Amino acid sequence: MYKATAAEVSKLRNTTGAGMMDSKKALEEAEGDFEKAIEILRKKGQKVAAKRADRESVEGAVIATVNADHTKGVVISLNCETDFVAKNEEFVALAKRIAEIALDGSDKETLLNAQIDGISVAEKLSEQTGVMGEKIEIGSFQTIEAPYVNSYIHAGNRIGAVAGLSSNVEGAEEVAKEVAMQVVAMNPIALNESQVDASLIEKELEIAKDQLRQEGKPENMIDNIAKGKLNKFFKENTLVHQPFIKDGKTPVADYVKSVNPELEVVGYIRYGL
Repeated sequence: MYKATAAEVSKLRNTTGAGMMDSKKALEEAEGDFEKAIEILRKKGQKVAAKRADRESVEGAVIATVNADHTKGVVISLNCETDFVAKNEEFVALAKRIAEIALDGSDKETLLNAQIDGISVAEKLSEQTGVMGEKIEIGSFQTIEAPYVNSYIHAGNRIGAVAGLSSNVEGAEEVAKEVAMQVVAMNPIALNESQVDASLIEKELEIAKDQLRQEGKPENMIDNIAKGKLNKFFKENTLVHQPFIKDGKTPVADYVKSVNPELEVVGYIRYGL
């Protein structure tokens, strides 16, 4: 029988907020599979933190920025080994310069080959590794193009996001900024329900059905109740259906349309350390 180590139990507890014994049992039932252990905890009705993606990462600075005409945005992370270097003004300034260069490219390889200070970005990173005494590299690199794009970076350059709108109308600048802030704060899993991965939907339905069976619900009612739980999941986890953080009740899609009835959110990018 698999025996979970103290370190594994601690990691699962920190990630999910579950108790020590529940975490230990889930890991042993999952034979050490971390993601499966999280599913087991959820199926047993444990309150599990949804935003676990931000809990583990290397150090660094996340930069979100847009081009001059607000039609393209980029989110990159410049990674390092320690928080001390991540907060260094020169390191953050380098991350911002590289983000500006990234706006002219479409992938990491193009960015690494781009020029900065007469050398390639890749060479610059090697140079700075020697200067700062830590491995420095580009982590996440994603771009988005839309009729109007704006960005937001959370204090300390820990999380950044860009949001794209369907048109550049009056008020678009503020709306796109507010939506980017929403993305940073609420960490949606997708723009809307149609963009949620089918395997995740299947998993959520399975978890809901297992919970309902444990609650003693009649089998002939389980499918319909599970679908209702899935709809609630969409409302809580997809951007356009989430309550707008400024009032806690208006769906983001409705907030956007309150500025212009034809306006829609067409995409976003988020990355957090």
